[in-house]
Amino acid sequence: MIIAIDGPAGSGKSTVARMVATHLEFYYLDTGAMYRALTVAAASRGIALEDEAALAELARTLPIEFGYTTGEALPSQVVIDGEDVTRAIRLPETDAGVSVVARQPGVRAALVAQQRALAAQHDTVVEGRDIGTVVFPDAGLKVFLTADPKVRAFRRIQQNEERDPAGEQDRRGAYEALIARDEADSSRQHSPLKAAGDARTLDTTDLALDEVIDRILAWARVARLHHQEGALQ
Repeated sequence: MIIAIDGPAGSGKSTVARMVATHLEFYYLDTGAMYRALTVAAASRGIALEDEAALAELARTLPIEFGYTTGEALPSQVVIDGEDVTRAIRLPETDAGVSVVARQPGVRAALVAQQRALAAQHDTVVEGRDIGTVVFPDAGLKVFLTADPKVRAFRRIQQNEERDPAGEQDRRGAYEALIARDEADSSRQHSPLKAAGDARTLDTTDLALDEVIDRILAWARVARLHHQEGALQ
C-alpha cells in the first residue's frame, strides 16, 4: 500500500510522512530529497540548472540511493553517484535551485521512474508535490497538507536553525523565498502543485503535530483495511 502526502514547502509533510511511516512500520520515500540530490550533483558538475537535457541525462544515469539502518523505516543517508549528499541537500543554496530542476519534464520523468521502482518494493509513505496527482495516482491514501504561508516560513526557519545553529537566518528572506517557491511549484506547466481530486486536505496552521499524525493514522487504518479487502477479492 502507498500513502501519498503532498503539500507546499513548510507545510510539515516531511516530518508528518516520517512519523506516519514510523507508526505504521512502512518505508519512507522522500522524493523531494531525490530532486535535491540531483540539484547538488548538477552543481558539483558545473551543469546549469536550466539545462534540461543534461539534467535529465543525469537523472537517468545516476541512481539515487537511500541508506537505511536495519529495522528502521526512515532513511539515514542519501547517496547519488556514490557521494553522500545527506547534508548538502538541505543547504539554502539547494533550496534556491531545486524548484528550477524539479519543474523540468525530462527530469521529472526520469525520477518518477526511480520513485515507482523504489516504492514497489514495500508498503511506503511518499511525500512531495505531485505524488497523488502524477507519481502514484492509485495510492491507497492521499493527503494534501497546507498551512498559512507565515507559519510555513517560520517552520522552515526553525528547520534551518536546527541544521545550522550558528547560522544567521534571514526571516524576511525565508518568507519571500517560500512565496516564490509556491508560485513556481503551482504554476509550472508539468506536474503543478495541487491537491488530487480524491485527496484529504488538512490545514495544519492551528494543529499540533500529534493532532495531524493522529488524524492521518485514522485515515490510514481505514484505507489499509480497504486495501487488504481489495487484495483478497
